[in-house]
Amino acid sequence: MREALAATGYAAGWALAGKVPAGVVARVFDAGADLAVRQDGPGVRRLRANLSLVCPDATPAELDDLVRRGMRSYARYWREAFALPCMDPDAVHAAMHPHVHGIEGSLDALRAGRGVLYALPHSGNWDVAGVYMVRELARLGLEPAITTVVQRLRPESLFRRFVDYRRSLGFEVVPADEPRTAHRALTARLRRGGVACLVADRVLSGPGVGVSFLGAPARLPAGPARLARTTGAALHPAYAVFAGDAWGVHVGPEIPVPDRAAEPKAVQAMADAFGELVARRPEDWHLLHPVGAG
Repeated sequence: MREALAATGYAAGWALAGKVPAGVVARVFDAGADLAVRQDGPGVRRLRANLSLVCPDATPAELDDLVRRGMRSYARYWREAFALPCMDPDAVHAAMHPHVHGIEGSLDALRAGRGVLYALPHSGNWDVAGVYMVRELARLGLEPAITTVVQRLRPESLFRRFVDYRRSLGFEVVPADEPRTAHRALTARLRRGGVACLVADRVLSGPGVGVSFLGAPARLPAGPARLARTTGAALHPAYAVFAGDAWGVHVGPEIPVPDRAAEPKAVQAMADAFGELVARRPEDWHLLHPVGAG
């Protein structure tokens, strides 16, 4: 029953996208976020704990405000997920472009024929960031597509809808619970000089690698570092943010992974980069699970 209700709710969201004034939709989603904060469920409590790691000196009132803004930011992601298929990709690219920072190093790698693997935390609107990247690839004269891995949702009808939605944006989508398929798709994309994006602040499978993240022990996935090493791709941390009514992304320098022995160090470098990037706009970090956990 719960899965059927979820599928019905998402279907209604997509059906109404573009038919209800944007301001009305924004107010509804903000109200839903505020209600979730007042109810203080497990996800909100976990977000509070995670944000307290980013801002350890925040007063209780400051942390309350940060959690409220964080949940509104998370609600905005879902609001835009319903509307994005109706949005003009060129307009999205133009709105986001002034707020993209640090991307040149990764674009240089692409121009040189190397693949690029962007490792991201759960933040901002990563789907919009993907749309931006697809348009950038087209601008560079490269294949306008990226490969990404997603968690399988239930029921299956809802998952298929999300897959179709992301494919419509120019994404090659592979489910996380098919690791061999995912590995083949990611490897193929990177070896032919393309772009892959992996959300990497949470371990979805395997033991992960022990790191220090935001001053606390955590485990982050080894996959990004391993893929970079085996394919020769450039590994770049990236952090998607909201920028007023537009969007942005901060891209960090390449994390080198010259050999197998360097993989743990690279995962720690990824954790350090995530910590620095999240601190820039903590309200746009949407991890409602324990840091580094599955």
